[in-house]
Amino acid sequence: MKLEDVDPPPLVCARNLGFGYPGCVLLQGLVFDINPGLTLVQGGDGRGKSTLLRIIAGQLQPHEGQIQRRARSVFDGLLKADGDEQTVVSVWLDGQRQRHAAWSRRVASELVGAFGLQDHLHKPQTMLSTGSRRKLGLVAAAASGAQLTLIDNPYAALDAASCRVLDELLLEAATGRDRGWVLADHVLPAALVGCRLAAVVDLGD
Repeated sequence: MKLEDVDPPPLVCARNLGFGYPGCVLLQGLVFDINPGLTLVQGGDGRGKSTLLRIIAGQLQPHEGQIQRRARSVFDGLLKADGDEQTVVSVWLDGQRQRHAAWSRRVASELVGAFGLQDHLHKPQTMLSTGSRRKLGLVAAAASGAQLTLIDNPYAALDAASCRVLDELLLEAATGRDRGWVLADHVLPAALVGCRLAAVVDLGD
């Protein structure tokens, strides 16, 4: 067997994960691997999609089971407030560039244009709409080059043109061999139906 024929270990390996709050079991017995490509975490409101992403990111610890993270770098900037609301957009992006060793200036520049953010680069984030702030986060997610990229409900508050840009971004992510993307949403977005997913973690309706 050739060395290149051996599949690399998963970026994340989870076994029998459980998490809950007093009187509420939110996640129970979850078993999944995250590999390069696009993984979908789907489920209804309140089923624990955001919580699971935070566990994958290491922001929360499971109450049961084990999770092993082998990814060398993680982008989880869409899972929490950055506390940088007064920071000018261009300065914030530069900070993200310094934080991520594999940052791509080309990808950042192309997506700033595609999402129509050029006129917002000089503004503090407090002046951006919810949709524009989400687009800014998606620019950073794509440009980060992180081996593991986590995005929660990314289509919320996006206009139709920006949704199409995101569709293309996720379709490309689904074919990737080096990066693993984890998308949390209620269902698989229509534009992604038929594309090859690395895995689906279904938390139920």
